[in-house]
Amino acid sequence: MRHKIITMEGLESWRRAIGSTTLVVTNGCYDVLHAGHVRYLQQAAELAELLLVGINDDAGVRALKGDDRPINDQNDRLEIIAGLEAVDAVCVFPGTRATEFLKLSRPTVWVKGGDYSMNSLNTAEKTAVESTGGRIMLLPLTPGRSTSEIIKRMRK
Repeated sequence: MRHKIITMEGLESWRRAIGSTTLVVTNGCYDVLHAGHVRYLQQAAELAELLLVGINDDAGVRALKGDDRPINDQNDRLEIIAGLEAVDAVCVFPGTRATEFLKLSRPTVWVKGGDYSMNSLNTAEKTAVESTGGRIMLLPLTPGRSTSEIIKRMRK
C-alpha cells in the first residue's frame, strides 16, 4: 500500500515514468470515507488505466470545512485511500486548491463529483488541466451519502 503514496516532490517524476498512460485524476478532502466516495472512485477508475487521487492536507481541510475538521488526519486519509483497490496512487497537496497538483500530474481526465458544475469549478484548476490537453468530467453523486451528514448524525 505504501508504494501507492506519492509526495508532491515526487509527483512530476512519477508522471513522467508512466508516460502516455491514460491517467484519471480526482481530488478532495476524503475526511470520513463512505460508500459514495468508494462508488465515485470506482467509476473514476473505470475511465482510464490509472487513477490518482489528490487529498487536501490538514490545513486545507480546516480552511475548507472549519476548525473541527479534519476528523482523520492526512496520514490516515492517505493510508485509507491507498488501501482502496480502485486507486493506483494517492498524493497529499497543500492548501485548498489543487492547481499545482494538477499541473504536476497532467491528467488525461480530471474527474469531479456532481456537486460541481463546469461553471463552479475553480478557474485556475480548470486551466491547469486544459492547458496540457486534459478533459474534465463530472460524475454523479450517490444520493444520501455525505461526510457532513455523517458527522452531523455522529454528533447527535
